Amino acid sequence: MNLDTASLRQLRSALDTGETSAVGLAGAFLDRIAASELNAFIDVQPELTLAQAREADARRARGERGPLLGIPVAHKDIFVTRGWRSTAGSRMLEHYVSPFDAAVVERLAVAGAVCLGKTNCDEFAMGGANENSFFGPVRNPWDRSAIAGGSSGGAAAAVAAGLAPLATGTDTGGSVRQPAAMCGITGVKPTYGRVSRHGMIAFASSLDQGGAMARSAEDCAALLTAMAGFDPRDSTSVDQPAEDFSRDLDRPLDGLRIGVPREFMGEGLADDVRAAVERGLDALRGLGASIVDISLPKTELAIPAYYVIAPAEASSNLSRFDGVRYGHRAAQYADLNDMYRRTRAEGFGAEVKRRILIGTYVLSHGYYDAYYLQAQKLRRLIADDFRAAFGSVDLIAGPVSPTVAWNLGERTDDPVRNYLADVYTLPASLAGLPGLSMPAGFGEHGRPVGLQLVGRWFEEARLLNVAHRFQQATDWHLKVPA
Repeated sequence: MNLDTASLRQLRSALDTGETSAVGLAGAFLDRIAASELNAFIDVQPELTLAQAREADARRARGERGPLLGIPVAHKDIFVTRGWRSTAGSRMLEHYVSPFDAAVVERLAVAGAVCLGKTNCDEFAMGGANENSFFGPVRNPWDRSAIAGGSSGGAAAAVAAGLAPLATGTDTGGSVRQPAAMCGITGVKPTYGRVSRHGMIAFASSLDQGGAMARSAEDCAALLTAMAGFDPRDSTSVDQPAEDFSRDLDRPLDGLRIGVPREFMGEGLADDVRAAVERGLDALRGLGASIVDISLPKTELAIPAYYVIAPAEASSNLSRFDGVRYGHRAAQYADLNDMYRRTRAEGFGAEVKRRILIGTYVLSHGYYDAYYLQAQKLRRLIADDFRAAFGSVDLIAGPVSPTVAWNLGERTDDPVRNYLADVYTLPASLAGLPGLSMPAGFGEHGRPVGLQLVGRWFEEARLLNVAHRFQQATDWHLKVPA
């Protein structure tokens, strides 16, 4: 069995037939992680992983079966995990070990998944390149001189490089979809509220949402099915009936109307990305879908709205990291206020400080109405654009990022240029819509290109169906880095 391309179905078959065991499978992936130079993982605890694998084998021996029982999974280091460090990619939490599991970790453990470790991410999930991590940047397995995308870059690189068959991520403004696109894998961000945020280290509470990452849409569907569900511990969790997101995977695409916003295909989109996206749309047309020209006129407002709302919420959420209760504390200080200042100056990286400062400013007296309140009004207008568009189409397609992955260090001195790379993913996040990225070819320097799908609220199954049919007709998701 080739672990580079092994699907969840193949791994499950190998366990069912006795070709391997959960312990053998976990050990094989741990060996790959140990040999990797991608910096995709922050914390690996082989003894804990193998203990979970032995328990999965015992459950199988008792006759239990399940889609994820004995299957290895990697968790983005934004989900607190008992026994592993839970750092959020920050010096502030460098040595923090949580006494409890996040809801996502908890649900996957109940399903029998075996945790391989914690994957690297931008500090507190703030970034689109995975260069903001205190533990160093993640390298793209397709080209180690390139970024892996962020903030779930460690998870995306791990799946693309065959270090893990499945991984969890979080998406605030595109942090599942963008690294999935840049690493050539499939990533899905569900409707806001689908996946519990309990135990997810908060960045922007009205935007953060857990997501699933795997090589294929079929595997993402199984992972998301286990992750999603109502959680009374999370006030933003939506009380929706449990769903099997695999139920409609083989549904034909005949008659499906796919809208392509002209704002997504215009100025600013690189030619190599445009060519790959257009080929992907042609493939969907060949499967029976019709491609419809539409407009999302408020697209250009997504960046200013997001970069007011998200920093404002970050300023509030990160105020808890003060050196008093847990996490980093400055070694020397004169008094309590000096301890706060020194702790936060030492514990947070440059991008986190930048967003805290912006967020504090827009929430301050005299500026709240001028900035934060106006940004929330723009957010509603962006959601209204989608409502209008879904009156004539079933889902929306387009690029994930304006370019393929750029070189490490290329944009570290130009944060605004980094922010502009989120232009195609932010609108769906602001509207709380489900979005998916699937591999659709390669661009400049042989770096992957993703095709984005955005659906109506709570129609993740439809997105996964379209992606699965696309992947049955193409083989981009089966390509692996050398």
